Parts: sequence; C-alpha cells; structure tokens
Amino acid sequence: MSLPRADFLTNFEEDQGQGLRTVEDGYRLLDLGNGHPYNIVHQTVDRHVKRGLGSRIALRYLDGSRDESWSFDQLARRTDDWARFYRSRGIGKGERIFVFLPRVPEIYAAILGAIKIGAIVGPLFEGFYEDALRDRLADSGARLLVTSPELVSRVPLRELPDLATVHVIEDLFPSVPNHPYDPEPALSMEPDDGYIIHYTSGSTGKPKGILHAHRAMIQLAITGRWVLDLRPRDVYWCTAHPGWVTGSQYGIFAPWINGTPCLINGGRFDAATWYRYIDTAGVTVWYATPTAFRMLMAAGTQTRSAHSLASLRHLLSVGEPLNPEVISWGLQTFGVRIHDTWWMTETGAQLIVNLPHREIRPGSMGLPLPGIDVEILDADNRPVPTGQSGQLAVKAPWPSLMKTVWNNPEKFLAYFTQVPGLGKFYLSGDTARKDADGYVYFLGRGDDVIVSAGEKVSPFEVESTLVSHPAVAEAGVIGKPDGVRGNIVKAFVVLREGFPAGEELARDIQLYVKTRLSAHAWPRELEIVAALPKTRASGKIMRRVLKAWETGSPIGDATTLDNPERVTLALSPA
Repeated sequence: MSLPRADFLTNFEEDQGQGLRTVEDGYRLLDLGNGHPYNIVHQTVDRHVKRGLGSRIALRYLDGSRDESWSFDQLARRTDDWARFYRSRGIGKGERIFVFLPRVPEIYAAILGAIKIGAIVGPLFEGFYEDALRDRLADSGARLLVTSPELVSRVPLRELPDLATVHVIEDLFPSVPNHPYDPEPALSMEPDDGYIIHYTSGSTGKPKGILHAHRAMIQLAITGRWVLDLRPRDVYWCTAHPGWVTGSQYGIFAPWINGTPCLINGGRFDAATWYRYIDTAGVTVWYATPTAFRMLMAAGTQTRSAHSLASLRHLLSVGEPLNPEVISWGLQTFGVRIHDTWWMTETGAQLIVNLPHREIRPGSMGLPLPGIDVEILDADNRPVPTGQSGQLAVKAPWPSLMKTVWNNPEKFLAYFTQVPGLGKFYLSGDTARKDADGYVYFLGRGDDVIVSAGEKVSPFEVESTLVSHPAVAEAGVIGKPDGVRGNIVKAFVVLREGFPAGEELARDIQLYVKTRLSAHAWPRELEIVAALPKTRASGKIMRRVLKAWETGSPIGDATTLDNPERVTLALSPA
C-alpha cells in the first residue's frame, strides 16, 4: 500500500525553481553577514522584529484555564530582559545556564535569552527528579539555574558546587513589559560555537550531554520549510516540552526561524482537550509522537467526532517508528496523511523524512533529505545489497550534527567510522533496510533485534501487527532467552477500552499475529499489562525496561519514565 502526495503546492516544490535543492541551501533563508550577528536567536526572534514583523503572533498558550498570546515583539522584549539578567549575574560566553520550568511562555524567553548572550543553555523537562537533575547539572558544570518554587525542591543543591546562582521565578506568567523597546544585541558567534545541550539516556550508564552548535540553524531553517512545510500564516503545534530535543529544535527554532506562530499547550495528554486545542487555535501543522496518535486512536471515534479539526492540513510524527495502522487511521480520521520523520538527539535535526509532495510507503521512514547520504552497513561497516538489513549510517558532516559529547570526546569519536571509498559516516545504532527506490525501513535498535532459531525478528514489525488487532491499543516486544531457540518473541500489550483481559483473549492475539506475520516471528508468550513503560518526552516504549521486567534485573534510571512498574492483567496459556 502507498499513499498519494499531499494536495497542496509545497515549499519544497516552490524552492526547487529558486535553486534551493539541498540541506546546505538553508543558509539562503537566513540573515547572515552584512552586520547581522551569527547567533541562532537573531534568526529566531530579532530579525522578524527588525523586518517590521514584530506584531505577528509568535506563540499562543492554552492550558484549559489560560489563553495567552505573545507577539514576536513581546517575545523579543522578554528574551532581552533575560539576556540582561544573565549578564548581571556574570554569565559569559560558553558558560552553562539550565532552565527547569513547566511548558509556559516564560521558559521560551529564558532559553532564548541564555543563547543570545553566547551561553550554552540546557532546558530541563519538568518531570525530572533529583537523580536526573544531579546527573545533568553536575556533568555540565552549570553556573546558573532558572526554576520555579514548585520545582526547586527537587534540585539537590548541596551536591552541585558549580551552581553559583539559583533564580526562582515566583510568577510563571509575568506581564510582558511595555517600556520602549531597547534591543539587546545578540552576541555574534562562530558557526561551531555551542548553543544548547541535551542529555540523552541509553540502556546503560549515565546520560550523555549532546552539544549542538549555532550552525544547526541552517538545517532547522530548511527542514522547517521543507518537511514541516511551514508558512507565516500557519499555526504550528509541536507537542514536546523544550526539555527534549524535539521540543527545542522543532518547538522553538525551526518554526520561529520561519516566522510561524506556535501553539504551546500546558497540562498532560487528554484526547478531548487536544482536539479542542486544535479547533480553538486553528492548528494547521501538527508534530506529535506515534504514541500520542495511538492514544488518540484508543480514545475512539466518538471523542474525535465532537470536534471539527478542519484546520489541519499537514501532520507529522517523531520519536519512534510510525506503525502503518496509525497512518491509515490518520488518513481516515483527519483526512490528511501522517508523515514519519527520523532523526536523533545526536543528529540535531531531521535526516530521513516523508516530504509532503512525495508518496508515503507505510512502514517506511521515508527518503533521505536532499543533500543527505544514507547507507546500510554490515558488521564490517561495508554497504549491504538493496533489501538487506544492517546498521543505518549517515555520511558526515551535515549542518546540525552534534558538536561533541560533553566531557566525553571518546564517546563522540565512537559514533563515526570510515566506509571504504565513501568517507566518514555517523553510526546511528538503528537497524534498517532500503528498498530499490531508496526508501528506508526501520527494523529496530541494534541491540533490540531478536534472533530466534537463527532467524532475525524485528520487534517493530511484530508490534505493528499486534496493534492492528482490534483489542490492542499498544504493544512492546522483546526477545526472551530460550534454551532451544536462543530467544523467543515475548509481547507485552495494553488493551483498548471495552476488552476484558484474560487467557482466551491473549491466545487469540497470539494466533492473530502468527497467521499474519510468520511462523518464527509470532509472540510465543504474551502478557497483558495495565500500561507500558514509556519516556515522558516522546512516549517511546522502553524495551530495556520490558527486558528488566522479564529478567528481574534493575530498570536503571526511571525518573524520565511513565509506568516503570509492571502490572500484569493476564498471561497467554503455556
């Protein structure tokens, strides 16, 4: 099955005639040179004000009780207030400022103000607790922390000797000043100077600090224009908190570099509330996670039918692979396609995408952006033939590629390899394959692929089949050690409302997968659980926690997770 292209003329198609043909051409969308400071905040806020567009709405905040909007002029004023505050505390170029606030308008100004003075900002997710905060603040050597009265109690201040200033905001919704605008000029930086640090957790060890450089603005500009297809009159909604890389790169910089108003939502997920936000704000472009879309699926058609959603024209997904069933549901429910995108904290911006003017092949992440070269490599780091699986690798560099891993240059170097005859490549750690037309298909993380009786099984493919069963809302699949087969496929599933858990249903789901996928890939064990462990950031199902559940080993740092505890409702019969 394939889905036809979007029914509107896209920015990408228009740009081809203007000579913008690769990622590197993003520099043509920016004010660079001629006295303009090389600083991503200048591109994000200041240049719109200087071009006379300051009255254009930058953000609209909704949380069920508040409805507040800021223009680019107002955002610039608050950003400059923060820049002056940081300077008054002695913060200079390259020093680290962390911002630990809920998703309210003030967090955006505080982040931008730090970058404007040449500091490196570390946005922190509001769901972090003591261990996660200590790891990030201590490793980075943070000098200043901005937080709220509610959140500051979580910060282990006595264990952070480098933290010279803790600034607690008493009012998260301050009035935007109306004093005569006295712009604070952005400090001009070098392209490779750092501006933001995001910590990413693996299955083991401490989180790694991924530092990004101001040059990322080139790729964020072009992907905001080509992939998100943003126009100034759009209303764009990225549902991620800026403490996560999606919420900063595509919740702040990509849309505002393109001058597009953003919806900022407070509170947690609720299907009816999210639908209401779309109608209230007139959202046209929406970037969310597959988990969010699956949760909307589970909410049912009655919740959907109570809302118009007529404003939506372009939907995108990020954070984990997009199941084909979700794409079909999205087209039926919203009348528009959901476009999968692939990138990582380390890559800094989108690399493999479904551009709106191109065919979508459900199950595929799409095609590399123009100017991005992707290979599938074997264990010896050599390209494999078309259709075969291997490690997904991207030719380096590109504008948004991370600058380094903070305090860990050896780890940074370990991300790269030389491919004979092709040059330097970034190793993603993901397993994938390419078809004859270059479409890339995600198979799993390198350590997630299951080998059962000598056959490779993609957890993602099994999960996709599981969620197509009418009773299954969500699924997570792991390999469970087995003395005969090496591993067997074990599935954990969450049921849709109205389906009672029991052995009979568990067995029915197993047989459903067996008859639709393959004899070696069906889950020989299936456990119905109350909820799956997921990251709060992207809703990504954490298979390492599922493995820990099964083996009885420690789950590690759970401060960034929802539902880390196992609650079993039913098991498949032995």
